Amino acid sequence: MEETKQFPEVERRRNPGLPEDRRQAGEVAVFQELGKALTSSLQLDQVLRTIMEKIDEFLRPDNWSLLLLDEAKQELYFELAVGKASQALKDVRVKMGQGIAGWVAAHGETVVVPDTSKDTRFFAKVDEKTKTETQSIVAVPVKFRDTCLGVIELINCIGPEGFDPRDLKLLEALSDFAAIALENARHVKRIHELTITDDCTSLYNARHMSVILETEIYRSQRYNYEFSLIFIDLDHFKQVNDTQGHLVGSKLLAHIGSALKEHCRLIDFAFRYGGDEFVLLLPQTSKDNALNVARRLHKLIRETEWLAVDGLNLHLTASMGVAAYPVDSRTKEGLLHLADEAMYLVKNTNRDSVAAANLGILPELPDAPAATAETAG
Repeated sequence: MEETKQFPEVERRRNPGLPEDRRQAGEVAVFQELGKALTSSLQLDQVLRTIMEKIDEFLRPDNWSLLLLDEAKQELYFELAVGKASQALKDVRVKMGQGIAGWVAAHGETVVVPDTSKDTRFFAKVDEKTKTETQSIVAVPVKFRDTCLGVIELINCIGPEGFDPRDLKLLEALSDFAAIALENARHVKRIHELTITDDCTSLYNARHMSVILETEIYRSQRYNYEFSLIFIDLDHFKQVNDTQGHLVGSKLLAHIGSALKEHCRLIDFAFRYGGDEFVLLLPQTSKDNALNVARRLHKLIRETEWLAVDGLNLHLTASMGVAAYPVDSRTKEGLLHLADEAMYLVKNTNRDSVAAANLGILPELPDAPAATAETAG
């Protein structure tokens, strides 16, 4: 969710400061509204939109933004931006420790900068890109417990009298609500990932395969695409568990899952179907091309010395079955049955080979190159 969102329909208020009694009542109403939003909805955009509106209503900055942390790259990106420069901020990224926002994210502390020209932390290149003039900044960390998730940054909202301490407390309270909303969204995402992911291999599980397969049939019907399934069953895998133990067996499954995923394209799907069975779904891939992929993966599995880094040097073979939409079947159940049937044809013959629905066991290609992500065609 890294695309910068804008909210041009929000009315920009420029009313003078509210009387104290109305201000307090308004703040209480804000907290009640946000509390209700957090408890009644897990939609992150809805909660962040409410926070955005309240910052605009109470604090009236020229521009303001919510930057979130990309943990993998250790960079901040603009998740929300309001004001004239919002579109220009879409592709801007700030490194941890860079600029005011980067400093706040790195240190987890609020910063009030009345005059950016006198603060060496100020990163002027953002102004150059957005063609704006930043005179003052208020930046608060968005933290859940002790983890910084991002930064709320207000531009040009400090008057001659300084930034009202009450406004700063309100902003920090709003950042706490943003942190709760972000953590809730992350938690929901983690739960969803657990429901669709196999614990041992980190591949998608059989339940999710059923959903993806239905989606792919719909897409292929609509756009007149082909796609293919490859069923993979590891031969004599029980012997690994019996001789090496289940921990080694689980580790071996994880390594094989990683190898299959590595040799898939970005548009392909890899699933652990159960036990020592795997399934690959190859969108926009003909049956002939899927057979080429299956042969190469079959060769890869057979020629790899598995868990060599652990000194085990295990050797495996696999039985594989291929079926394609729409040439073999136009239904989910039909495709699964035919790919499974082709795989069991190999399993019940000599194992260690590839078969295709309606074609039988295929002759081996001795000079087939190693599988690559580009071979699915």
